[in-house]
Amino acid sequence: MTNRVQKSPVVPIDQTPSPTSSEIRCRVLVVDDESVIADTLAEILTRSGYPAEAAYDGNGALETALLKPPDLLITDVVLPGMSGIELAIQIRRIFPDCKTLLFSGQASTSDMLASAHRTGHHFTLLTKPVHPKELLAWVTESLKPVHA
Repeated sequence: MTNRVQKSPVVPIDQTPSPTSSEIRCRVLVVDDESVIADTLAEILTRSGYPAEAAYDGNGALETALLKPPDLLITDVVLPGMSGIELAIQIRRIFPDCKTLLFSGQASTSDMLASAHRTGHHFTLLTKPVHPKELLAWVTESLKPVHA
């Protein structure tokens, strides 16, 4: 008795299906140490057509990003361990095309943003609480393709 290995048919590259623009979905990573906020925002985004994962601290977010690279990072500025700004800088080093939206309910974040700005990192900051319509408008705008 011989073992036969069946070969899959070869399909020319020009005949392989490619996703239509409506099938291409950008992945979003939402980070907040308040799990209710992270989970709720991720659910809102997912239901609106943007597959989203929630993480609750910087290290967890980095692990998630390495497994499922995000197209957009939405993070609270104040996180345990590393700040959202430090997380955003690390994510950009690993995934240079990843866009970032920061959000915060604390006034003290302006100094952190100013420091990041001085070192060449520019971020958009939304103020907590973020209304879902405002969030979706920012996400849609952030993920628009840039035409040269």
